[in-house]
Amino acid sequence: MRARLKSRWQRWLLRRIPPAASVQLTQRRIFIIPTRIGAAFGLALGLMLLAAINYQNSLAYGLTFLLASVFIVAILHTYRNLAGLTLHAGGGAALFVGELARFRVRLESRGRAHQAIGLGWPPAALQALDVAREGVSECELSRPALRRGWLRPGRLRVESRFPLGILVAWSWVDLDQALLVYPRPLAGELPLAAGAREDDEDDGARTLGLGADDFQGLKSYQPGDSKRRLYWKAYSRGQGLLVKDFAALAGRELWLDFAALQGDVEARLSLLCHWVLHLSERQQPFALSLPGSVLAPDSGENHREACLRALALFGEPPLTLPSAGRRGTVGRVFDRRLGQP
Repeated sequence: MRARLKSRWQRWLLRRIPPAASVQLTQRRIFIIPTRIGAAFGLALGLMLLAAINYQNSLAYGLTFLLASVFIVAILHTYRNLAGLTLHAGGGAALFVGELARFRVRLESRGRAHQAIGLGWPPAALQALDVAREGVSECELSRPALRRGWLRPGRLRVESRFPLGILVAWSWVDLDQALLVYPRPLAGELPLAAGAREDDEDDGARTLGLGADDFQGLKSYQPGDSKRRLYWKAYSRGQGLLVKDFAALAGRELWLDFAALQGDVEARLSLLCHWVLHLSERQQPFALSLPGSVLAPDSGENHREACLRALALFGEPPLTLPSAGRRGTVGRVFDRRLGQP
């Protein structure tokens, strides 16, 4: 029964307040009820009215009706503090599993000032801010990224208890925001088939595309480096853990192959994510092979983003936008990250 009522409430909200990148709070989108303090205030007024009737005291009548008029006037002022406020989606940057997704929201006033506006996703505490008359205020709200793929925060609660706190006016707003969450990078070694094509016969193929014949020097050990390259003599002399660094062999392709790895899907994607970041940092060309998609060997920021995006969306259904033909917040965020207009 509870699930059915919740489903009906969500469908009703979807019709009344549809998702949009910009939402203005109007009479149809604002709800108002007494708070706990307001309910206690109303109960006290009822007791005062009974006492005034019982004792036929004019002063008690006057005080009761005066406080009741304050309650009625507070309804109007609480509603006006929220009415007319416009909320705009500010976008956000992609992130990895385990990090906090940060959604930017811009509040704009086209008339009166708005004070003590609360924003957030319950049950977390709401963030309060003021909006000056004809002014703009920005805030950054965070949600934990627990799984890869598209992260949609859901409807945002906007509320006001100003000026007396005996009433609360609120609305549930969907700003059509979504951030892409990449798999959590997991350091580890790649097998031969994941590091190179099977027809590679040189030593570079056996060292995961980092070369074997062209020695470049020593570097500090990083998680994920092959333990076969550890330079134990330096470690025994107290120089720390160093590994031999080799240059990549020219004319060969480094392939990161999902099918060549072992373990569950998420573990494989996390390992591939680590190597995408590692090879991109070294500016070494590589290719990524996933079931159903292959990204050709390349390097650079755009290739890195394309590979991370493919890993994040592997096996995920496509993100559907509320209205056809409109790019929405998601498209604008990734256009900015890729430097497109």
